Amino acid sequence: MASQGDSGGAAPSQRGRPRIVVEDSAGRRPFMRGIMIHSLMARGVTFEDAFRTANEVRRRIGRRQVVPRGEMAKAVREILGDEPFQEDRRLPLPVSITVGSEGHEAPFSKGTLSQSLLASALDPNDAFDVAREIEGDLLAHGIRQVERRELRRRAYETVAREVSAHAAERYLVWRRYQHGERPVIILLGGTAGVGKTTLALEVAHRLGIGRVLSTDSIRQIMRLVLSPELLPALHGSSYDAYRQLGPESLGEEPVIDGFRAQTATVSVGLRASMDRAVAENASTVLDGVSIVPGLVDLRAYTESAHVVFLVIACLDEGAFARRFESRAAEAKQRGKHRYLENLDGILKIQDHFLDVADRYDVPIVDNVSFERSVMFIIRHVTETLRKRRDFSAAAML
Repeated sequence: MASQGDSGGAAPSQRGRPRIVVEDSAGRRPFMRGIMIHSLMARGVTFEDAFRTANEVRRRIGRRQVVPRGEMAKAVREILGDEPFQEDRRLPLPVSITVGSEGHEAPFSKGTLSQSLLASALDPNDAFDVAREIEGDLLAHGIRQVERRELRRRAYETVAREVSAHAAERYLVWRRYQHGERPVIILLGGTAGVGKTTLALEVAHRLGIGRVLSTDSIRQIMRLVLSPELLPALHGSSYDAYRQLGPESLGEEPVIDGFRAQTATVSVGLRASMDRAVAENASTVLDGVSIVPGLVDLRAYTESAHVVFLVIACLDEGAFARRFESRAAEAKQRGKHRYLENLDGILKIQDHFLDVADRYDVPIVDNVSFERSVMFIIRHVTETLRKRRDFSAAAML
């Protein structure tokens, strides 16, 4: 039987009664049925038999506080018989592979490797299959320690062979920029209801980016410190901000005028968030209706960050109603009728996004399929980074 815990005298239980201890030449250890069950299962005993045995041993002990280990082992054999212990039926320990050099090692993990492979814009199932193939190859060749550079080479070659050379290069590109000297800032703009936040969270997850921020949060914080009298447009929704403004502030397109007035204010907080990402060298995904092409001068970040901008759209007007139905089901406080009643204004803002995206050469993602949109965004991010500097797969390997 495995040891019952650390040595030491009897200690009171949570109910104030002294714990039962198991005594042998090494000292005293607390008796716990959970530990006995675990110990027996490690010897090949089924959970049901281990559970039954631990309970029976506890019953036999009764009110005794100190039990010799030999007596307890004898009781276990009487309950189970000798058969479970005649062969070495201990559960086999998994073969351990470590990554890194001596003193800087970490356990190999298919999950961790497949996570990093998602930057290739692979399907998660395909990424895990690649990671599993690499693990199998290491085990087949008796490799129990692999350098990080060698693991990167194997990942690159496997993706190139199983998927494509372009996908393999995307993996290397992101490995180069993920922890670089400058942060990667991904901006996802678009009107209400197109799925920006859901996409932002998934893209950040697949790229291993720990910071995701929505301009909705920025706008809400600014509302707490800036009164409606000072900045009225800030205190409406994107599609009805014009209602907070006087007629003298509006032109022929009041919805767009109110929207632009609101986003001009929120853009101050957007720039502050980008500046903080630069100061902390923290890659970030920012999404929101207030992220409008041309509103923030991205040239100011040319030397301090890698900024990638995309506009998310939903070109199927009927899909908006379905998205708002889904929103209402998931968050009762966000009523669908409020969005549906303002659908014309939301679509006008989308048309505005499409116009300025075209003017500033910002790619547009028609979010018809969530999975395809995620992969397109990741592919665009890595391809953009690859083009910004001379990239050589050989240098990375």
